[in-house]
Amino acid sequence: MTATMTDGLLSEEQLALAGTTLDFAAEHLAPHAVAWDRDKHFPTDVLRKGADLGLGGVYVRESSGGSGLTRSDGVVIFETLATGCPSIAGYLSIHNMVGWMIDRYGDEAQRARWLPALCAMDAFGSYCLTEPGAGSDAAALRTRAERDGDHYVLTGVKQFISGAGASHLYVVMARTGEPGPRGVSAFVVERDDPGLSFGPNETKMGWNAQPTRQVVLDGVRVPADRRLGAEGDGFRIAMNGLNGGRLGIAACSLGGARSALRRSLDHLADREAFGARLLDAQALQFRLADMATGLTAARALVRQAAEALDQGLPQAAQLCAMAKRFATDTGYAIADEALQLHGGYGYLSEYGIEKIVRDLRVHRILEGTNEIMRLIVARGLTEDVR
Repeated sequence: MTATMTDGLLSEEQLALAGTTLDFAAEHLAPHAVAWDRDKHFPTDVLRKGADLGLGGVYVRESSGGSGLTRSDGVVIFETLATGCPSIAGYLSIHNMVGWMIDRYGDEAQRARWLPALCAMDAFGSYCLTEPGAGSDAAALRTRAERDGDHYVLTGVKQFISGAGASHLYVVMARTGEPGPRGVSAFVVERDDPGLSFGPNETKMGWNAQPTRQVVLDGVRVPADRRLGAEGDGFRIAMNGLNGGRLGIAACSLGGARSALRRSLDHLADREAFGARLLDAQALQFRLADMATGLTAARALVRQAAEALDQGLPQAAQLCAMAKRFATDTGYAIADEALQLHGGYGYLSEYGIEKIVRDLRVHRILEGTNEIMRLIVARGLTEDVR
């Protein structure tokens, strides 16, 4: 796959990261992506190979076993990974969000206990916020954590949890106090904890190469040292995790769209109609130009938001919401246009385009729906004029 038009804006280190992860995606993800989707296979062995490149702890500090990279580095990594398979890249983004949350908000003992295995991907992580009755209104969650001496007892159900059942660690947001966001705390639950179970693997439109299940907590008793941060800090921890998670999913949309555009160029170069290559038809060239323009604009916004998050700027959350909304909408539109340019071939699974369309569709929903992203942006715009 050729370099992107904005690779000249990357540092030498980021170019090296992009090259390494692109090679990994081309060798280990792309050749198997269609089969994994068809068979609903979660390739944990391949994920562990990625750990050798530092993909298991992208944002985790080096002293905890991670790569110690920035969000600006991360969006480059996840874009290139998603050129091979958006579903697997999307799971890796979530896994890394879990690792970052433990590294950022855990104490020294918690970091030592969980992060080496997460970074080596000897253990996988899942993020548990959404519930059957609390999706976009996450502060209304009902899962409870009742204090009982030196333990908490967690009871509730989490919905749409990526990696559930396969993951070893679950960062669970549960209510320890008053209604609303200030009554939520964060806990690390381990897969073998008594009372933890999982629903059946959901039958989904896309993201079939990773499992999605309910996480059921039926009186799961965990020691108090499994709590991340103080009581009542859970919602803030969850939202700060999502800022980075939104950038990861936005970057995965860029990678899927980039692959779809590249495939479209190759397909139109190989196909002829009315005695000429389809690639030479000006009407189709204009459509390709619009796809490339949208991709480049979305990438620029994602990278700007990543830099803002790295610098701790006050507008970072708003920019992350903008980037997630724009990149996921744009990425899906590019993939859909690519399918159209492939004609009937785009509808066949063997060409891989329809899989990209299905995978990118959910990016507009997860890590906060794009309607919620608009709400975040709007609040930032209007709070100074009220």
